[in-house]
Amino acid sequence: MIKYFKVIEIIISVQLIIISTFIPVYLSIPFTSKVLRPIELPITWQVPIIIILTLIFRRDIVIKAFSIYLIIGLFFIPVFHQGGSLGYLLTPNFGYLLGMYPLITIIDNLNRNKKINYINFLKNGVLGIISMHLIGMIYVFIQTAYYKQSDLFFYSIAKYSFGNFGFHLLMLTPITLLIKLKKMNNMR
Repeated sequence: MIKYFKVIEIIISVQLIIISTFIPVYLSIPFTSKVLRPIELPITWQVPIIIILTLIFRRDIVIKAFSIYLIIGLFFIPVFHQGGSLGYLLTPNFGYLLGMYPLITIIDNLNRNKKINYINFLKNGVLGIISMHLIGMIYVFIQTAYYKQSDLFFYSIAKYSFGNFGFHLLMLTPITLLIKLKKMNNMR
């Protein structure tokens, strides 16, 4: 039987994953008119939230929460970034959702080794994001091969992997600031 606190952690994690899926990322960039204008990036806060949850709650909690999130999105409510339902299995986006599982496992290595510092976090974070994108690319390859639409392969890889990879790496920066704050609090 799952302990009471684990159930609470799973519910909190599922809620945060769902909420982070709906929050777009904006950057304010000054233009020549000296006005800050927000530019929407083509990603959400989902990847950083999953990384933070893995650092807080460990792998087993986040895997359960993410699996519940997938079940909710496939069968009940369209909570994914661009919709939901079983038809979402036919989109390239679903492959990147499956890529979250190795991302969670790689980030959890920091917890198991108790070596959370900037270098280890960035190394594992980059490795986790690369693995997520590789799983997504394999999923896209299988889809395009199965449906014999090889012309869509490079388009999908460019849109879903190469177009977002840099932004996902950029999203590691706010998390390193959290690690710095945690280290500063531990020093006191």
